Order: sequence, then C-alpha cells, then structure tokens
Amino acid sequence: MSLLSRAAPALKHIREQHSRLAARQARRSLHLAPPWLLDDYTPRYHLISSTEAAKKRSQAYAHLRECNLCPRLCGVNRYEKTGVCLIGAETVKVSTIAPHHGEEPCIQGHNGSGSVFFSGCNLRCVFCQNHDIAHQRNGFDLTPEQLAEWYMKLQDIGRVHNINLVTPEHVVPQVALSILHARELGLRLPIVYNTSSFDSLESLALLDGLVDIYLPDFKVWESSTSKRLLKADDYTATAKESIKAMHAQVGDLCFTADGIAKKGVLVRHLVMPDGVNEGRAIVRWLAENVSKDIMVHIMEQYFPRAHVGKPRRGVTASSEIKAKVRYEEINRPVDLSEVAGVRAAAQEAGLYRFVEVAGHGGFNI
Repeated sequence: MSLLSRAAPALKHIREQHSRLAARQARRSLHLAPPWLLDDYTPRYHLISSTEAAKKRSQAYAHLRECNLCPRLCGVNRYEKTGVCLIGAETVKVSTIAPHHGEEPCIQGHNGSGSVFFSGCNLRCVFCQNHDIAHQRNGFDLTPEQLAEWYMKLQDIGRVHNINLVTPEHVVPQVALSILHARELGLRLPIVYNTSSFDSLESLALLDGLVDIYLPDFKVWESSTSKRLLKADDYTATAKESIKAMHAQVGDLCFTADGIAKKGVLVRHLVMPDGVNEGRAIVRWLAENVSKDIMVHIMEQYFPRAHVGKPRRGVTASSEIKAKVRYEEINRPVDLSEVAGVRAAAQEAGLYRFVEVAGHGGFNI
C-alpha cells in the first residue's frame, strides 16, 4: 500500500472537521447582551439641571402646605397639623438607619442595602409585617438635611449598594429635599423607593428624576379585601396607576455586571392565606398591562402579625365565642402550594424574570 493510500483516511477526517467548523462559523450569529445589562450607571438625580432641582424644591414645599401625597387627599397644611399619616412637615420620623441584608439579592448585594425605615404609614394593614414601625410613631426626628447626612454615612462608612427608603409614601417632599441636598454633599448611590404602591401620581411626578429603583408592593386585588385588610377603599386602582407610572419613569430592572440592580422596577407580591386568586389576577395584570420583562418577587414570608389573631374586641359572651380571634381567615402562615399557584399563573401569563432563592443555599447575585 502506497504512502498516499495510508494517509487518505486521515486526510478525509481533517477535511470533514474543517467542513463542520466552516458550517458552524457560517451559522454563528452575533450574541447581544440582554437590554437590562449596564456597563456603568449614573444616578438619575445627577442628571437633572440646577433649574429642575430648584423647581422640585418648590414643589416639595407646596405638597406640604396642601398634602396630596396619597389617595386619601387629606389636604392639610402639614406645617399646622397632620393627616392620616400623623407626620408633620419640617422633619421625618425614622425608626432605623443601617445596612440591611434582608432585601432581594440584587438589592442588598454583599455589603447590604442602605435602608431608612420611616415611621408612620398611609395604610393601616391589619397584618403589617413591620407593625411596630409603620403603625406607631416610634423613632427619632430628622430634617431633610440631617437625613442627607445619614445617606452619606451609609455610603462612606457602610459601603452599601444603594439608599433604600422604606415606607416613604407619606414623606415624599422631605425625601425629595434630602436627595437634592445629598447630591450636593457627594452622594453617588442609586435611590430605591420601597413602597406599598398607595401613592398619588402627583407624588410620583415629584420623584421623577430622583429615584432610580422602584420597589412597589402590589398587595391585594379585590376592593373588598383592601377595605377589610388595608383599610383603604381604592387601593387596587391606585396601585395599578402607580406601578404603570413608575415603570414609565425607569423601565424594567437593569443591572451592572456584578449583579447589583441600578435602575428599574421590581414588583413584590406577598402571597396571603387563601389569596391565590387575587395573586393570579395581579401577575396577569402586570404581564398584560406593564411589561412581560418586569422583575417580580412572589413572596412567601407572610405570617400573622399586628392585629391578626388578637382576641375579638367587645366579646363578653361564652368561652367558645371568646376563643374566636380577629381576622381569623388569615390567622395562619401561607402554604407553599399557594405560593406555587401564583408562580404558575405568572409563568402562564408570560412573566419569566423572578427573584430566585440560591439553589446552593448561599448568597446569589
């Protein structure tokens, strides 16, 4: 057998490999990064002009003189008296300011989220998971300027990834003033607006250009549920228009390469006992009316708090009646099958960006 004959099989193999490689190269398409991946990020409050900043300061003071920050429309001059939220005009009441490691992984990162827990609230949720803060006026008073100085401490000493304003719906003017002052002090972190979604459109307009991440909670769907459990008649309609306005400002949630969120909307829904149908309605509405690319956190943390499970008031009859408690229908932890039911409905509606728990049991970003 000649040398050429012996080499023929090897040459054929090389030609076949070359042909397959050429075919793969011909089929290969350009890979584009997802549209929510950012190379870098500049907080929105650094992008507004000094003229726009001055207008927002003026608007903030106007809101305080005739309060319309939420659908309750108290209309009070908060320099003279308070409305439903029980908070005045010149200061805010704060319960806690600290790096917080109890948020979503993309919000808390490794160093924590610089959380500011405001006292007071414009809702009266009977199951409030932060009842000791939101329903009571505990804490210390800070002016907007002092609040801005705390933001700087969180940034420079805490090395946090963002400034996270928790339950700020009733103190939006003071918050706006604090952000504008903090930018002059050198703040460079994204601002997170962590809300129940019971906001007015006027309030959200004041925040436009100041907030980078909206973290709204869409609580319930039925009006009868909001009246009974939130003590608000028009919660659902308000939440829908508020979340749409938030999304119009900042869009879907975006990250830098380290996995930390910088801009956009992340919607939370706390699944309630026997609340699967309402949860399904909420996630379907988000997919059909806001964006199928919206990030959603379907939460399983509910457990009886605040007024849930307390003895019924005014009961003096038999011991059997005395044993019944307030809001008995939600006086239990949520079942994981209920959470799974809402998750399945979200996927069926076309949602696919979910906050996930790390499969390895550790930290994930």
